[in-house]
Amino acid sequence: MFLVVGLGNPGRQYQGNRHNVGFRIVDQLAARAGATSPRDKYGGELSDITLGGERVILCKPMEFMNVSGQVVRHVAGFHKIPAARTIVVHDELDLPFGRLKLGVGGGAGGHNGVRSVIADLGTPDFVRVRVGIDRPPPEWKGADYVLANFTGAEQKALPALIDLAADAVEEIVTRGLPAAMNKFNTKPKSTSDKPGTAGGDA
Repeated sequence: MFLVVGLGNPGRQYQGNRHNVGFRIVDQLAARAGATSPRDKYGGELSDITLGGERVILCKPMEFMNVSGQVVRHVAGFHKIPAARTIVVHDELDLPFGRLKLGVGGGAGGHNGVRSVIADLGTPDFVRVRVGIDRPPPEWKGADYVLANFTGAEQKALPALIDLAADAVEEIVTRGLPAAMNKFNTKPKSTSDKPGTAGGDA
């Protein structure tokens, strides 16, 4: 069994924010699998799907970002899902838009949702699917940037990025993290690093 957590903030006003891309990827996984309407439990929205014969619980914490870990701890604890089988999908300022980075462990990198998950699970050693949203322009604070919507150009490219990240999660579950890292931890030719200033930890 796997637990796949998409990080985001609840409420319509946050739906299009960069910070909510984790929610959108979990929604995509649910739609692909034909999941029924999610159930509300432990402060989150939970759905069950099957990937490659494995049961997968999809989770969108419905508390705010900085307490996301409470939901993850309750779900993982009840179902006895270890950190190694917990996959957290979240936005990443330190990656160019359109790029993914898969791995295990590491710090929070200024991301309050990830920090909360680390604190509540008592370990950083869960699987991460980091989804690049790029650094903010110099005049933007990081917290304002992640709580803003994607640009028009990014909106056009976003469906492909969400599909790619959903593919990456499916690959982790069905073929294992090393295979998924080999496949998805590459830099797309169409993206390049842009200078900017990161900051904030919304």
